[in-house]
Amino acid sequence: LITGKEDAANNYARGHYTIGKEQIEVALDRIRKLADQSTGLQGFMIFHSFGGGTGSGFASLLLERLSIEYGKKAKLCFSIIRLRR
Repeated sequence: LITGKEDAANNYARGHYTIGKEQIEVALDRIRKLADQSTGLQGFMIFHSFGGGTGSGFASLLLERLSIEYGKKAKLCFSIIRLRR
């Protein structure tokens, strides 16, 4: 579990460029530790929302960085969107 002092306030740019930049290294360090402990890492499963800054902005930053660091490892994304009725 990773926590911070503030959220992205439903803003993609804050989630990707400001708050996300502050938290991405913490998240990647945790992921690296788990990946190092595993045997035969095949990929990642990522659940995120399309709405809000953390779900959309930070998730896209995380996927971008995972692609750089883990190259051809599989990345399965499960994107959730809220439908209003």
